[in-house]
Amino acid sequence: MLSVIRVHLPSEIPIVGCELTPYVLLRRPDKSVSTDDVPETAPLDGHFLRYKWYRVQSDKKVAVCSIHPSEQATLQCLGCVKAKIPVSKSYHCTTKCFSDAWQHHRVLHDRAASALNENGNEEEEVFGRFNSTGSGVINSSLSASASSASLTNGSAAPLYPAAITQRSGETWFEVGRSKTYTPTADDVGHVLKFECVVVDAETKLPVGHVNTILTSRVIPAPSPIPRRPIPVDGMGHFDADGRMTSSGAFTVLSYNILSEAYASNDLYNYCPSWALSWPYRRQNLLREIVGYRADIICLQEVQSDHYEEFFSPELDKHGYYGLYKRKTTEVYSGNTNTIDGCATFFRRDRFSHVKKYEVEFNKAAQSLTEATIPTTQKKTALNRLVKDNVALIVVLEFKANNQPFDAHGKRQLLCVANTHVNVSQDLKDVKLWQVHTLLKGLEKIAASADIPMLVCGDFNSVPGSAPHALLAMGKVDPSHPDLAVDPLNILRPHSKLVHQLPLVSAYSSFARTVGLGYEQHKRRMDGGTNEPLFTNVTRDFIGTLDYIFYTADSLVVESLLELLDEESLRKDTALPSPEWSSDHIALLAEFRCCKNKSRR
Repeated sequence: MLSVIRVHLPSEIPIVGCELTPYVLLRRPDKSVSTDDVPETAPLDGHFLRYKWYRVQSDKKVAVCSIHPSEQATLQCLGCVKAKIPVSKSYHCTTKCFSDAWQHHRVLHDRAASALNENGNEEEEVFGRFNSTGSGVINSSLSASASSASLTNGSAAPLYPAAITQRSGETWFEVGRSKTYTPTADDVGHVLKFECVVVDAETKLPVGHVNTILTSRVIPAPSPIPRRPIPVDGMGHFDADGRMTSSGAFTVLSYNILSEAYASNDLYNYCPSWALSWPYRRQNLLREIVGYRADIICLQEVQSDHYEEFFSPELDKHGYYGLYKRKTTEVYSGNTNTIDGCATFFRRDRFSHVKKYEVEFNKAAQSLTEATIPTTQKKTALNRLVKDNVALIVVLEFKANNQPFDAHGKRQLLCVANTHVNVSQDLKDVKLWQVHTLLKGLEKIAASADIPMLVCGDFNSVPGSAPHALLAMGKVDPSHPDLAVDPLNILRPHSKLVHQLPLVSAYSSFARTVGLGYEQHKRRMDGGTNEPLFTNVTRDFIGTLDYIFYTADSLVVESLLELLDEESLRKDTALPSPEWSSDHIALLAEFRCCKNKSRR
């Protein structure tokens, strides 16, 4: 007969808006062991599994710490209450917690006071609303699937018996009848109970032992301080919702979201396991990405199964069309469904898709090896050059109602490149060769059409490195130390390491701004390279690897998403963290098309 061997939860802490799916191990009638579901619609040997979820509600009200959401709060900041800051952000578990967080916490007070002085009311958070709180407010940018699941959670009718049972001052409310349950704001501070039992398909009566498991108290999704758009040279414009709206302008987001396959507990042991779990991270990432309201989104480290099953359908609900290029598999030996790649999304109401180019650096490596490497060295060369990295190039067309015709009556096109360059620091020659190969491909597109270009991605190259120099300066100094690493002589002659695209790094625009208001942003930039101090933050590395480059003869930067600083990250915290679900930070820039100038 069908029986349940074991039930447990993959995450010890339930979070509002993040699906909970228990692991249920079964012994089937043929004695085999399986985790496959046995629903009422497809019984097995006359039996099926019935699931129920309950909220265990106590008379005692429990507040959770805003810094350590798994801990119960013991004190509250009265300054937050007076300033009308969301109440969940005022709670702390200990005096040390409050003291350690003060540098970060006082920013909330300063912003509230500033907004009150300027506007007479609280300032609206314009770039992402991360306000899931215990006060009953559900984050408005939750995915549609999460929102609907939180309403019904497995039943066609959202109404359940009012009270299931009472004991020791507790009341159990039935809240779900499916294997998966998505906690709601009503669950915050309460324990959830999961029940699983084998049921006779004919009598509909339970058979055998009822398996139960209790969760920890449900916590609200942690709330990072929203990042705001900063106008460059005072040219940015925002609508009532905080969206940048200069005439003919558009916004571009680039973000390495950290693939689930790479997010191991060993590598990121400083991040709580519940915050590192994919069910939590995917919802947190979606909230953040949707909150930026970008017109074009370039994501890296997107697993192919996550693209198909999550990001593509979820972003489709928000008006985006997606294109994807998975990494090649000459080196990768795991499950091909979990290999990552580059995904580019664009708003259907602003752009139409014209053409897609896929760059497989493995194919370029094979062609290079065949043409230039001696037969005796071909195997060694391929072992060094073949790394599965790819780039996705998309040509878009502005829709006529959003972008006027140019001076010659032609429709406006835009070319967007999205890439993830090889990570190994021992392969400086391969990094540079991959970037050079991509740029040569983009030059061919530029030669066939007068078209503005964006080059986005994780280049795994710090400012001042040879790949960065090639992108930003159009050439690499022959004396650059990175050129010393070239065992295959693929970078020679050094004079070939050039391109004619007038590329400029978007975030270097902060260096052009003047005035006291921009000084705090300049402190987050490197004075030598005019790039951000960091876009990647782990315990082992802090530095800049991500960029948005643009052709400066056809595009102008109007606004940039503000950078994070150590204070925002709470100095003792690396990424990912409960607030930020990738080890990289997102970059976003607003551009406006301009008349062509002479190319470099």
